[in-house]
Amino acid sequence: MQLLRSIRRQLLWHPRRLAAIDDQRSWRGIDLLVGSWHLAKAIESTSSRDAVAVMLPTSGLFPMAVLAGWTLGRKVVPINYLLSKADIGYVLKDAGCDTVVTVQPMIDFIGGMPDGVRALRMEDVRFTGLPLPRLANPIADEDVAILLYTSGTSGKPKGVMLTGANLAANVRQVCEWVDFTTKDVMLGVLPQFHSFGLTVLTLLPLAVGCRVVYTAKFLPKRIVELSRRHRPTAVIAIPSMYNALLMVKDGKPADFEAVRFAVSGGEPLPKSVFDGFQTKFGVRLNEGYGLTETSPVTNWCRPHEFRPRTVGKPLPEIDQRIIGPDGSELGPNQDGEVRMKGPNIMRGYHNLPEETAKTFDEKGYFRTGDMGRFDDDGFLYITGRIKEMLIIGGENVFPREIEEVLNRHPSVKDSAVVGMSDESRGEVALAFVELHEGEQFDGSALRAFCREHLAQFKVPREIRWLETLPRNGTGKIVRRQLSVNVAGKESA
Repeated sequence: MQLLRSIRRQLLWHPRRLAAIDDQRSWRGIDLLVGSWHLAKAIESTSSRDAVAVMLPTSGLFPMAVLAGWTLGRKVVPINYLLSKADIGYVLKDAGCDTVVTVQPMIDFIGGMPDGVRALRMEDVRFTGLPLPRLANPIADEDVAILLYTSGTSGKPKGVMLTGANLAANVRQVCEWVDFTTKDVMLGVLPQFHSFGLTVLTLLPLAVGCRVVYTAKFLPKRIVELSRRHRPTAVIAIPSMYNALLMVKDGKPADFEAVRFAVSGGEPLPKSVFDGFQTKFGVRLNEGYGLTETSPVTNWCRPHEFRPRTVGKPLPEIDQRIIGPDGSELGPNQDGEVRMKGPNIMRGYHNLPEETAKTFDEKGYFRTGDMGRFDDDGFLYITGRIKEMLIIGGENVFPREIEEVLNRHPSVKDSAVVGMSDESRGEVALAFVELHEGEQFDGSALRAFCREHLAQFKVPREIRWLETLPRNGTGKIVRRQLSVNVAGKESA
């Protein structure tokens, strides 16, 4: 596998170069490589399955485990430890794993291992002495290297099959797009079971030979302290994380003065967060775009060609199109579904051949399910999700537009909009808001604010206050948990 060869080359040629720093220790290239050989021996003696699961805190242990699995020719299954124990059990069964590489705090966190699954604890692996070097390359580029589970339409996680070629292509595409070098320092704040945390913050630094600083918990004050100490040149996070950093009282521009790339992805970037981060830290956030199924990065608005509200142009080797409801390709400034082809697109969904087939159109383009449009210069704007689009009185309304208005109100920390059935209009907008600390909820005032900035039919029929909006493990709002049955403290 090309990617495994690239990583090993960096670790062997520069064995004493600092590769990673986490909450517990620093890792040189030789530490990760030799550690992976020790761990491969332990996995080999524990399980003969062709897939091995990894459930570890964000740290240098994770890349070591991935390398160990690949060294044995096995696909690696990163486990989202924020899932319910039942869902973790489902993932392990669906992937065919009988062993999880983990640590005791993770086992305690999920409430014990699911039935029938063995835990290979890192604490029990002997990392002393010189193990037998393992330099064979048993995984072919076309083999599934990572099986990454994401939310499924049925409510059960579905496994995205990413090959070695998919991952190598995305590392190559990102590096060509922004020219990462060995001099870069990356700040790893996304969990490594997340597609961006896996590819961009774990595999890419190893392949390039640059340093990455990890921390297992997103604590805003600690993130600022790590930035002061290690002077990262690249920060990749989601909007809610950047918003949380704005709350660090003693934060100042010098804390992020070395940053070349500050990328926001995973969800829309509110204008208030963009403006706030530039004002407080002197750093302009650039949006990126991608999905688990695309390994994940497909678009990135580079600093030298910044354009507000856009996720940038497609990366090299990616062919993107905007497709209308009738299947025709749309021109610039027209909203439709974003579809794409490229070497980074997944092989398909594990054990789901029918869903895989439906995910690709008749020309082989991946259906993202996202609505978007290109401008005249080829910059992509993401305008919403197809399934989240509301039809109000025959008009298409995207939740993102309403949320951006609500998020500009001084009292609103974040918001989410879903549809609510209505006899006369078919559907109306229902908004949920999370307020800044110390603010009082006033639904009437919020609706009046919306009327100042939106067409009347787009103004939410009702606005509800929640102390905390439901979020997944990376802080992204989970819309499906919001429904008309969610009880707010007060509504207007």
